[in-house]
Amino acid sequence: MDSREIQALCARIRGFLVENVSRTGGHLASNLGVVELTVAIHRVFDTEKDRLIFDVGHQSYVHKLLTGRAERFPSLRQLDGLAGFPKPSESVHDAFIAGHASNSVSVALGMARARTLKGEDYSVIALMGDGALTGGLAYEGLNDAGNSQEPLIVILNDNGMSITPNVGAMAKHLSNIRTRPSYFRIKKAWRTATQGSALGMGLYKGVHGIKEGLKKHLISSNMFNDMGFEYFGPVDGHDVEKLCWQLQQARDLKKPVILHVITQKGRGYAPALENPDRFHGVGPFDPRTGVPLSGGTRSFSDTFGHCLTVLAGQDRRICAITAAMQNGTGLDEFAAAYPERFGDAGIAEGHAVAMAAGLAKQGMLPVAAIYSTFLQRAYDMLIHDVAILGLHVVLAVDRAGLVGADGETHHGVFDVGFLRQVPGMRILCPANQAELEQMLKTALFDMEGPVALRYPRGGDGRWKELSPSPVLREGRDLTLCAYGTTINTMLSAAELLEARGIRAEVVKLNQLPPADGCWKDSARKTGAFLMAEECPAHVGVYDSLAADPALEGVKKLGLDLGTGFIQHGSVPELLKRAGLDPQSVANAAQALLNNSL
Repeated sequence: MDSREIQALCARIRGFLVENVSRTGGHLASNLGVVELTVAIHRVFDTEKDRLIFDVGHQSYVHKLLTGRAERFPSLRQLDGLAGFPKPSESVHDAFIAGHASNSVSVALGMARARTLKGEDYSVIALMGDGALTGGLAYEGLNDAGNSQEPLIVILNDNGMSITPNVGAMAKHLSNIRTRPSYFRIKKAWRTATQGSALGMGLYKGVHGIKEGLKKHLISSNMFNDMGFEYFGPVDGHDVEKLCWQLQQARDLKKPVILHVITQKGRGYAPALENPDRFHGVGPFDPRTGVPLSGGTRSFSDTFGHCLTVLAGQDRRICAITAAMQNGTGLDEFAAAYPERFGDAGIAEGHAVAMAAGLAKQGMLPVAAIYSTFLQRAYDMLIHDVAILGLHVVLAVDRAGLVGADGETHHGVFDVGFLRQVPGMRILCPANQAELEQMLKTALFDMEGPVALRYPRGGDGRWKELSPSPVLREGRDLTLCAYGTTINTMLSAAELLEARGIRAEVVKLNQLPPADGCWKDSARKTGAFLMAEECPAHVGVYDSLAADPALEGVKKLGLDLGTGFIQHGSVPELLKRAGLDPQSVANAAQALLNNSL
């Protein structure tokens, strides 16, 4: 395509994205910002052979369009449909998965070293956003890659944001070097003038010292040069021709290269450009106006953030920490009210938890609000920095359980398993937002040591009433047991069983491990015990409860998500497929009683 055709293509891509994402929901602003960059990558590289590694990967929609998946976009993030992130099982053009942040350089270096060891010939490109540079793993990868001399290209997509505007010293550093491209224009002209003859190359080497002095004068130094990378940029990320030329130069150098690209998140669609954080991840909306098609309901995150803000007004020891998810964890209100007691660690969950430990050690009451799937990255800090000293750190574990359309990289289904392994950790499991408020107060003021408060994405289920007793429904034929919002499934299953003449007792666990033995008393009374958990097999608490000697002779059954990983789709669809919907639970309960399992 010529320049005019390329511009038309980019405009078509943006229109396609807005039209399709307005129907399915998804990550919009980030993809609108990388249209020209992705087009340029595909003009210079063949991703069927060359390896393109995304960091996070929510900006991979344009890549998917350009690799033959346009017809599947109506199924984006739907059950059995097109994934919202790169997925090697979906296409040979997807080199690696990418749902979490900051790992792209490490993965790319591994692939580059494999290429060298096997004597193969292909390019390796890591495409990372500047938000990923707030994560420590990015620096581990950059440190090793720059020293390796392996040919690879790191494209730094710099839009000044991850989801919300970036924080920290790296954001300031990138802002500084964006405005100093003069050295590179001189460097290009000098290299061109001296190539092609022995005399010219000798002259080039002879004035290397002068060049270094000129470099220091015009651009000083930046950390990427110091780490061993050849630094190109900053480059206009919306100029395809310039991007192609720079990518070709980077490829031909055969060494570690950083290509610093400046883009606009949300470019080409006014609502997303004006509100890139709101259009980072969206549900269905009117493409003409950008207005959501359905009104938002009060979520667990909203309730948590508001309650914590109220409590912080009563106790000046309370601090809030998040990891690049201020809005997502409901902490906007807290950050506005108490900015001196609020900390955004960037995409650095380990740092966030370690910082919370330091606050707790010095007498503060830190609350670290982190998505379940990202809390996995702070496991070492939970043990080493929090648990060994028994520090009173409260973890607000947001997005616990299945999250739906983001799929296997984002489901919060492992936290019960790894939190239970931490000595002294207690896990509180509210079943609705009223319980969330009460349990947050309990975690802060009535408990000591590490406490985790886990709750799902979105709002309440149908069960609203609080009961002072863990027995929510009396029965005689079997016991249905669960914790968190899964208790709503058990109450619905009990109603279905009632219509079949089976009276089920429903028992709720408010805390893990259970603080009382009510579940045992109920199981012994009914003679049958069925527990459902929104986590993989052998990760939850059923195995330990079922092994209790008090349940000897009791019929027992545990229902869970099974083995393996759960794909993307709506939460009700995924629960039904896993056998954790009310109808499936009722059928399993009846089979347990009939000895037909």
